[in-house]
Amino acid sequence: MNIQIIGKKKCQDTRKAERFFKERGHKYFTLDLNEKALSPGELRNILAKVSSDDLVDKDSKLYKQKFSFMDFDPEEELLAHPDLIKTPIIRCDGKVCVGYKPETWKTWIEG
Repeated sequence: MNIQIIGKKKCQDTRKAERFFKERGHKYFTLDLNEKALSPGELRNILAKVSSDDLVDKDSKLYKQKFSFMDFDPEEELLAHPDLIKTPIIRCDGKVCVGYKPETWKTWIEG
């Protein structure tokens, strides 16, 4: 099982996701968006599995200040502004999940 957690160190849901997999003895790779942004190819792979509406963090300060009242290209803006990305993004053997969803992760590791 190949698990990747894409998030931010200060994000509480990212830390909870790491704890979820650690407590169940699953190894995972972490990508901190504050240290390294998603590549265009990685973002396209994620957007092939989830909608851009799910990936844009509409609760973020940046979204509320700049993007809530305008039309924008989500892929372009998510690449330019990693703070718009909702975290954590969990990738596991071709599956993708956005946000804290332990019920979904359980089906992946038990499945």
